[in-house]
Amino acid sequence: MPAVSKGDGMRGLAVFISDIRNCKSKEAEIKRINKELANIRSKFKGDKALDGYSKKKYVCKLLFIFLLGHDIDFGHMEAVNLLSSNKYTEKQIGYLFISVLVNSNSELIRLINNAIKNDLSSRNPTFMCLALHCIANVGSREMAEAFAGEIPRILVAGDTMDSVKQSAALCLLRLYKASPDLVLMGEWTSRVVHLLNDQHMGVVTAAISLITCLSQKNPDEFKTCVSLAVSRLSRIVSSASTDLQDYTYYFVPAPWLSCKLLRLLQCYPPPEDGAVKGRLVECLETILNKAQEPPKSKKVQHSNAKNAILFEAISLIIHYDSEPNLLVRACNQLGQFLQHRETNLRYLALESMCTLASSEFSHEAVKTHIETVINALKTERDVSVRQRAADLLYAMCDRSNAKQIVAEMLSYLETADYSIREEMVLKVAILAEKYAVDYSWYVDTILNLIRIAGDYVSEEVWYRVIQIVINRDDVQGYAAKTVFEALQAPACHENMVKVGGYILGEFGNLIAGDPRSSPLVQFNLLHSKFHLCSVPTRALLLSAYIKFINLFPETKATIQEVLRSDSQIRNSDVELQQRAVEYLKLSSIASTDVLATVLEEMPPFPERESSILAKLKKKKGPGVVPVSELEDGKREGGELNGGGDRGPDSAMSASNASTPSPSADLLGLRSAAPVSAAAPSAGSLLVDVFSESGAGGPAAAVNDDGFLRFVCKNNGVLFENQLLQIGIKSEYRQNLGRMYLFYGNKTSVQFASFSTTVSYPGELQSQLNVQTKPVEPLVEGGAQVQQVLNIECITDFSEAPQLNIKFRYGGALQNITLKLPVTINKFFQPTEMAATDFFQRWKQLSQPQQEAQKIFKANHGMDTEVLKAKLLGLGTALLENVDPNPENYVCAGVVQTKSQQVGVLLRLEPNAQAQPGVQMYRLTLRSSKDTVSKRLCDLLAEQF
Repeated sequence: MPAVSKGDGMRGLAVFISDIRNCKSKEAEIKRINKELANIRSKFKGDKALDGYSKKKYVCKLLFIFLLGHDIDFGHMEAVNLLSSNKYTEKQIGYLFISVLVNSNSELIRLINNAIKNDLSSRNPTFMCLALHCIANVGSREMAEAFAGEIPRILVAGDTMDSVKQSAALCLLRLYKASPDLVLMGEWTSRVVHLLNDQHMGVVTAAISLITCLSQKNPDEFKTCVSLAVSRLSRIVSSASTDLQDYTYYFVPAPWLSCKLLRLLQCYPPPEDGAVKGRLVECLETILNKAQEPPKSKKVQHSNAKNAILFEAISLIIHYDSEPNLLVRACNQLGQFLQHRETNLRYLALESMCTLASSEFSHEAVKTHIETVINALKTERDVSVRQRAADLLYAMCDRSNAKQIVAEMLSYLETADYSIREEMVLKVAILAEKYAVDYSWYVDTILNLIRIAGDYVSEEVWYRVIQIVINRDDVQGYAAKTVFEALQAPACHENMVKVGGYILGEFGNLIAGDPRSSPLVQFNLLHSKFHLCSVPTRALLLSAYIKFINLFPETKATIQEVLRSDSQIRNSDVELQQRAVEYLKLSSIASTDVLATVLEEMPPFPERESSILAKLKKKKGPGVVPVSELEDGKREGGELNGGGDRGPDSAMSASNASTPSPSADLLGLRSAAPVSAAAPSAGSLLVDVFSESGAGGPAAAVNDDGFLRFVCKNNGVLFENQLLQIGIKSEYRQNLGRMYLFYGNKTSVQFASFSTTVSYPGELQSQLNVQTKPVEPLVEGGAQVQQVLNIECITDFSEAPQLNIKFRYGGALQNITLKLPVTINKFFQPTEMAATDFFQRWKQLSQPQQEAQKIFKANHGMDTEVLKAKLLGLGTALLENVDPNPENYVCAGVVQTKSQQVGVLLRLEPNAQAQPGVQMYRLTLRSSKDTVSKRLCDLLAEQF
């Protein structure tokens, strides 16, 4: 807000602000404000016309009151009047008020736009800047529609002053970010790009922000900016601090502009022109050289500006990844920062080196700093720096240092912050798998991981170790022995019990020859953990017990006694009870051959990308795990999954040959998975038990069972299965709607990674706008979470948006896709009409394309009250005593969209005696738009 002094004619404002500050309580403040509001209202409504400075004073008071948090519902017109003033202070207050209080839907927007147009055409630079600032502050679509064509002309005009060009560039950037479809550069493109050559550095700085944003969306149109950017950067880098005296910041020439130029160049590949590329490389070398020079000032501002340019230059070097010399030099420069006393520099150095580690040119240079990074992991006070150190160790790991890095990360894991433990566990598991040559080391590492941080070991990790043990014959005996010894610890994590139960159930016979691990000893060891475990783990252990009967017949009587106990066959959990009963019956009546067939050893799993890596990528976000790492994983770690010499064809045939039978789930990997008609078959789910997609097949089919039920109603249950219930409640007004979705967990098990996304089939995205608020990622058993969707109808539409719901239940990924019941009739505004008006309008809409008609059999009984309720639920007005035939129903309404209003007339003619035992309807719709008539006719024909 402008400074207030006694001499500027606004003493009353200063007194009012002083009174507010002196109020002793909130009530006193509100009383003083209400008194002032009443006074201002009386002045505005009085017969005496107010002069300019009085309007300015009162508008300024209203603005101050608004900033204190109180609603202002008047004074807008007076603020608009101030825009026509020729005095700067009055015009400034008017624009300030409008920027803060006037929204894009205001009725005054046309008057405001006219005032802005007058100021833009006035050629007064001060007034032009005020108008441009207002457009940028409001930034609405209406503003973009009105001025998107005018502002580029002002920006590139030769007679426009530099200060106005700066404002115009930033204003255009704001409009482009708000409404990119309305800001079309077209003929202005080349002239905007050439602003990089402008003599005024402020214009260049503002223009480059605009060009960078435009280049990210349309790189080909603005590719000519590369040579100009390199030229401008070269002039800045080679200049002395005295050459650009007005733009030198603590002995660093134009640091902000340098950073913006380097960031713009990161939008493009290396220049193809040899001269331009050579000049750019020279610039980057100069920046690296200057970083080695002693500082010209001890002030922190100097080092900050200098390092900002350096890090942006290193980012550009990494982006190009084509200059080995520059990459190694950048790595060495970053290495010096690893032990810098400034925490932020250490953080940025570690972060940049993570990216450098993925380059073949600089990977070895990064590895030379391994001891420094390990020391940072152990000694750093800041958890974010320790996390970056862990990221760098992960990125620099290869076969030569894998054991050292994994050992250090395991050692750190025991004292690591809880916030990064899960990510650390994933990284250790990935590195152990990717670089394991000795599989006994891999098994030891994963079991040690479970022992140290069992709570953070996700299902993907222990699934993966089981997959690898099953696929490698040479490690099965060692894994059984190691897990048997691990289970003997007094305190044993549940994940260790899961791994132990699975591996001993499959390969316990490999260690049964030792009296210390005889079959009965193995069984007693597992059963001693049974009462401490959750239901899914108990289900897995029961499956291990029945496997024991097949492997060790001498344990049959003992295990049957356990299965026969009341705690099993009468268990309150239906899954455990069913397993106990079925396994007891199977062991009692099946012959040895049948048992051996049903309980045969698990076949090898098909090769696939590690789901742990997919989980890490999902956790860290896109772009964190380089593509080269995935290729390395296939190249270096492929042999973990059953032989490194298999090609794609043999891998496919192996996958087909080893698909397990439905009985292969006896160890309960899916024990918590739902049993429903929509669930995948046992065989297909087990094949993909380690994949991120769960069922491994195509995406879930769109479920539209409940869609048509909501055409004539807004509330109810949209979807329900054994796991999830989705309720819906919605309300609509004109072209806007709000929908509440209620997700209810019907089970006692938590839903994890719960997420929803809305997609738009066909051209729907340009016709309908749906804004979703995020939903809680965890849904506890028996709980319900709510999600709000805000809907805007832009123009008429035929398709419906789709809602995709994903969550994990018992380790299995559930994927549900539904049609959201958003139909064109939801935006009806009911219209009452007299009989004469109705039929006059009916005749006006007589062109063939304006009418849609269907004759169809009745799906339900012709109940008068039900029919009326459905027609009212449609959103139209039901017109009584209009049709000459009292058996007919006529309705009228207007479909409200953002772009237009479409009038609709409806006539429904029931025929209860069309044929013996058959009831028929004739439905006719007429509207001013053919697509609306057809869509409504199709929807309504399904309702009666």
